[in-house]
Amino acid sequence: MKTIGKDERRVVNLKSAQFEAWDESGVSERGTSILQLNPHAERGTGFYIYKMEPGASSAPHRHGGAEEFFIIEGEIVDNDGTVYRAGDVVWLAPGTEHNSHSPTGAVIAVYAEKEETTLEA
Repeated sequence: MKTIGKDERRVVNLKSAQFEAWDESGVSERGTSILQLNPHAERGTGFYIYKMEPGASSAPHRHGGAEEFFIIEGEIVDNDGTVYRAGDVVWLAPGTEHNSHSPTGAVIAVYAEKEETTLEA
């Protein structure tokens, strides 16, 4: 068996990981950030960790493919009032449109099949 090379593996701990702002311009989102380990995946696709600071909101968006997520800690509230809490596992169909906010802050493990499209608020 071949040894895994240093460019073939990335390991980080969520407690000390360096997240990047989801929207670096701060126009569509503030207080949200992403940790995506796979350097070959398009940003916001495949598996990533999404973090929301207390009071943060995601931009209204449409999913290009299905999205699945697991609330690791905290809670988020969807625009229709649905509350997702730590321990919840959620699937959203392709084409779903929504946005979420987090009154308390949240850390979420996400798998997105395809890119999302930002919608007008």
